[in-house]
Amino acid sequence: MINVRPARLDDLDALYRICLQTGDGGEDATAKFEDPQLLGHIFVGPYAVLEPSLAFVAEDDEGVSGYVVGALDTAEFEDSLEQSWWPELREQYPRPPDGVEPTEDQKLVGWIHNPPRTPAAYLDEYPSHLHINLLSRTRGQGVGGLLLTTLLDALRAKGSRGLHLGVWATNTRAIGFYRHLGITEIDKTDTGFVLGTRLSG
Repeated sequence: MINVRPARLDDLDALYRICLQTGDGGEDATAKFEDPQLLGHIFVGPYAVLEPSLAFVAEDDEGVSGYVVGALDTAEFEDSLEQSWWPELREQYPRPPDGVEPTEDQKLVGWIHNPPRTPAAYLDEYPSHLHINLLSRTRGQGVGGLLLTTLLDALRAKGSRGLHLGVWATNTRAIGFYRHLGITEIDKTDTGFVLGTRLSG
């Protein structure tokens, strides 16, 4: 039986592990990175620490097998990252050298030192955003929909007007999952799509 519950700080190791094991378009990215923590430092850790009321996990008999994390106000969250999350990581991971082809690890370290800001054009209607990942053993059982619904309900309760998320064009399974739940394309990027849904108004 699978249980969905709020994430706790003692789930962080599991969240980082799931982030890595689903970090290559939903497939295992372990072989791509020398440092297994880097993906988690960017895509799950700060959410669980800085916005814990918007972090939920799916737990089965083997332990935590999926999660969803979100940010209520993306612009404010990015400001919080700059103040409270990135500085320590920048000390831990020096800026990669210029003029050489970066490794996969160095690309993520570059992100830590120069994180992209979300375009303001999305944020009036879709101020919130999320990340969701499930281990393969949990897929196909409705758990993703349950996690997502749990987060959407929490965002509505906090007054969010809408949410957006990015998805790689190659991750067709995720695109189909989101569209089935009413989260549809609002923009295209160089590598994929920005999807969104309105939550109120």
